Amino acid sequence: MTAATAQSAEQLAAEFTRDIQAIKQQIGRVIVGNEEIIDGVMACMLTGGHALLEGVPGLGKTMLVRTLAETVDVQFSRIQFTPDLMPADILGTNMIVEDEAGKKHFEFQKGPVFSNIVLADEINRATPKTQSAMLEAMQEQRVTIGRTTFELQQPFMVLATQNPLEMEGTYPLPEAQLDRFLYKLTVEFPGRDELHAILERTTSVEAPHPDKVIGGARIVEMRGVIRQVPVSRVVQDYAIRLLQATHPDRPEATDSVKQYVRFGSSPRGAQALLLGAKLLALLDGRFAASVDDIRKVATPALRHRMILNFEGEAEGVKTDQVIHEIIKHLPEEAA
Repeated sequence: MTAATAQSAEQLAAEFTRDIQAIKQQIGRVIVGNEEIIDGVMACMLTGGHALLEGVPGLGKTMLVRTLAETVDVQFSRIQFTPDLMPADILGTNMIVEDEAGKKHFEFQKGPVFSNIVLADEINRATPKTQSAMLEAMQEQRVTIGRTTFELQQPFMVLATQNPLEMEGTYPLPEAQLDRFLYKLTVEFPGRDELHAILERTTSVEAPHPDKVIGGARIVEMRGVIRQVPVSRVVQDYAIRLLQATHPDRPEATDSVKQYVRFGSSPRGAQALLLGAKLLALLDGRFAASVDDIRKVATPALRHRMILNFEGEAEGVKTDQVIHEIIKHLPEEAA
């Protein structure tokens, strides 16, 4: 890397970090704690992925997504998923309209998915038929109605919240849809100090509101910067071997994978690992991803892409435990 190139890379990383800090500062005015969740949601927004937030009701999942949307000058929409929600309620439908001459014709009325940031609230309370309406939008960034295809405006991302499957009235998300989420983030119950701060903010006279600090065009530009971050062959190979180790029929698989896992992660898992690692490198002021960056993003990138077998489900094994064991035993370089 030449001196000019190094200076340019350093400048890009500095500008990137400055904008990230501006967004986090505004989110911090409303949201208490949850640093890991905030970082994960922002990572999805900046890498062009989607985020799935899981937690019991009342932990601020919806508030976090809405607050993030308020810091970015883009179009935001919220879809409340319920058992009677239909695909047309998400995508839109052809309506009969009358023009000035009195003639009637069909006109497509776009649904709430035609936004830059879409909040899919309690996404696992809708039926599988309705869930299927999200697949094309999340993967191809477009919507097909009849014979017409509509491209979604960039930046586009889905931020979904869901309740644990043990709760009443929930449907398990199809594996094909789960795989389309870059990260799955688990929202934990806040500690005592955080609860004090939450109560002070929510029971006072005036609730804080974030300011818009960044535009949609800058988000698209930052996505391009992330993809410019180089990844060495060794780091990429580590991500591939980590992905392969989630499959029970691979030689890299650990004992827990062979015992408890039915299916491992798809190649989308490796894509999530590399994009997440590139972002971490930029935030750390580096313009090159490392193996340690891969390790840090492995859990949110892979936990929802691994399917446990009957024994794993029966014994209450968590995919997080399996991922941690893989990381512990996987060497940095192939033998």
